[in-house]
Order: sequence, then structure tokens, then C-alpha cells
Amino acid sequence: MRLPRTPRRLAGILLAGLLGTGLITACGGSGSGTTKITIGLFGNFGYQQLFEEYQRTHPGIEIQARTASYSDHHKNLASHLATGNGAADIEAVDTGYIAQFKAIPDRFTDLNAQGGDQLKSRWLDWKWQASLARDGRQIGYGTDVGGLAICYRRDLLQAAGLPTDREQLRALWPTWEAFMAAGRQFQAHAPAGVKWFDGGPTVLNAIVGQAPTGYYDRSDQLVLANNADIKRGWDLVAQGVHDGLSAGLLYSTPQWNTGFKQGQFATVTCPAWMMAKIKDQAPDTAGKWDVAAVPGGGGNWGGSYLTVPKQGKHISQAVELAAWLTAPEQQAKVFTTNGLLPSTPKLYDDPSITGYRNPFFDDAPVGKLFTDAARQLQPQYQGPKAGDVQTEIGNAMLRVEQGKQSPDQSWAQLLTDVGKLSG
Repeated sequence: MRLPRTPRRLAGILLAGLLGTGLITACGGSGSGTTKITIGLFGNFGYQQLFEEYQRTHPGIEIQARTASYSDHHKNLASHLATGNGAADIEAVDTGYIAQFKAIPDRFTDLNAQGGDQLKSRWLDWKWQASLARDGRQIGYGTDVGGLAICYRRDLLQAAGLPTDREQLRALWPTWEAFMAAGRQFQAHAPAGVKWFDGGPTVLNAIVGQAPTGYYDRSDQLVLANNADIKRGWDLVAQGVHDGLSAGLLYSTPQWNTGFKQGQFATVTCPAWMMAKIKDQAPDTAGKWDVAAVPGGGGNWGGSYLTVPKQGKHISQAVELAAWLTAPEQQAKVFTTNGLLPSTPKLYDDPSITGYRNPFFDDAPVGKLFTDAARQLQPQYQGPKAGDVQTEIGNAMLRVEQGKQSPDQSWAQLLTDVGKLSG
């Protein structure tokens, strides 16, 4: 901003006034007087309104979000940490990758040394422990947890002659075997071009999330090859694909997003964060969706953390922002605006959370449904490359769906591909 020529005294008065109103900061963007905090995200964290609120109450802070796809985000972060350059001031990390990154705590700011040890009671104990390095350094503050449910299109189920009441559906599919049986009933009378579920990888992720042991044991050894629970899930989903129940879509792809818009499937495995995905991709379907309990009960898929890489330019301000974004008050706002389930247990008894109904999902009592799921949740240990294994198993099921390999052939290749990850 350029000031007109005025007497020196008057210019000083004008300058002081402009600084007081913040006009110079506004004109200067990220120039003098403004600290720009960058934050790397994947998907919709529900933070835009929070960013605006924080900037209003912290006029010297400007927040700039970078959003990439799930896989690209984590690959890029690993590269930035390896080269010591390019990371944002705050980087989100999914639960599938947190073990990989907490194994290199020296690349991150120790939040315990920044007052985090005084905040740990905010979170579920297992959520806090999951991002805690072996040497006691804390690399991340927990955002949400996934929980599990089934989101379904009431209109499509009704058209196929199936129940649409969420309690009747809970009784219809107490197990995944029953869920597939309901899918065969649906498919017999389904509207043209509509499948029972979006894709095998999405259903399989839910089944994996309910298993006592996932891809790794607690000694960080890959146990996929000998994990009977996951193999049973694989066989069950592969049979569902063979029976024509799947739309053949891989989650988080443009084709999957289009599937929501075009109503290509009637159900989708629905961790709490999925509600924001559905609303973002298919806003015109408001009121057609509903939410019911997941087959098998309990389980988790997803949930994230906010980390502060050491290479950041504004570490103290980034730590303060990360703590604010993950505070119970902000997690409550994100749940009621975007549906991401808080990782702060004090909210599970808050009537504003437990009584929350989502109008987009036909006023489904998602507050009670997901907090009940959170109470049942038995955390599954995540090994160092769990996120990469999840990507590989999704690709493997997609090969089956595309007819490129039989289930047995694709499973064998999966074990080979996953074995290379530990090399």
C-alpha cells in the first residue's frame, strides 16, 4: 500500500491508524505483520469455517490449506521428510500411516515438549498412544476417529422392496454374510444400473477394521498371509463381487465420486467421515440417504492426526493452531457440520453431540449411533506401512472386480506385493 504525500506528523498518525485497523496487513497479504501457516490435508477435514474463525481471533495469522489425494499426500510427506524440504507447517497423517511416521520422531516437533503432555486427557487413551513414539515423543494431536456404520439410499432400497427403517436393517444384516444375502435380495429387483455396494475394497476395509489383528502384529511383523479373519473377509467380498453386488468402484477415485452423483450403488460402508464425502459429492441427494448400524458391530476405519514437522518455518504458531483445531470445542463443531467423529471422550456424553441428527441423512440420529460405535471400538494396532498395505489390498480386489485375475490369483499377488513393502 502506498501512502500519499503528507506532512510527516500527519503521515505518522495515518500509519498508526492503518495498522490499528489491519488494512496494511490486508493489503500486504502474507507480507510484513502476517504469519502464513500452511497445513497439508487430504479429503475434507471440515476445517474451513474453523480457519476463518481462527483468523478472525488471530489477526496476525493467515492459514493456507493444501489438499491432495490420500495416497499422494502421504507419499509427498514421506518425500518432504526425507529431503528436509517442502513440508507444510502442519501435516495431517492418517491412522494407517501414523506408525510409519512416529518411527522417525526426530523429523517432527515433540508436542510433549510444547505443552502436549498437559493436554493428553483430551483424547481417548489409545488415540494418544497411537501417535506416541517409543522414546516418549508425541508427534501428533488426534483429530477424529472413524467408527463404522452403513450409509444407504432409502429410495433405492424401497424400489427393490427392501426395508428402509434403520432398525429393521440392523436386524436384516447382523453379520457380513447376512449383508451379502440382503444384497442378493436387492439385486434381484434393483433399479436398472444400480448395485448393492460401491466396491469390494470399501466393504473389505470395514471387515478388516473389525478384526482383532490387522495387517501387523504388535512386534511390527506383517501377518496378512496368516490372518484368517482377513482371508475370510476377502473370500466373502470376492463372492459378493462374483454375485454381481458390486459397482466395481475404488474409493477416493473420480469414478467413485461420480458413482455417488449418479446413484450407482445403494449402500456404502460408512465411517463417520464418509458422511462429509457423500454430502460433498452428491449434494442433490439430501434426504435420500440414511444411516444404519454396521454388520458385525464395532470396528474402525480411519481417523487422523495433526503433526508439526521440524522443517516448518513457524513451529510455535503451528503447534498452537494444531492444539486449537483438535480441542474438544472444535471437534464438536466439526462433527455437527461435517460428521467427523470426535476423538475426545468427554463429548460422548454431551447432549449436543449425542442428540445430534443429520438433516442430510433424513435426520438420522448419527450423534448417538456413532458415539455408541466409539464406545464399542476396540483399537486395532497399526503397523509401520498399514496405509500402503491397505492400498495394495484395495488394488488387489479391484483386479478381481475387473476380471483381470481370479480371487486366488489376486490374493497370491497381493501377498507378493505386500512382502516387498517390508524390504
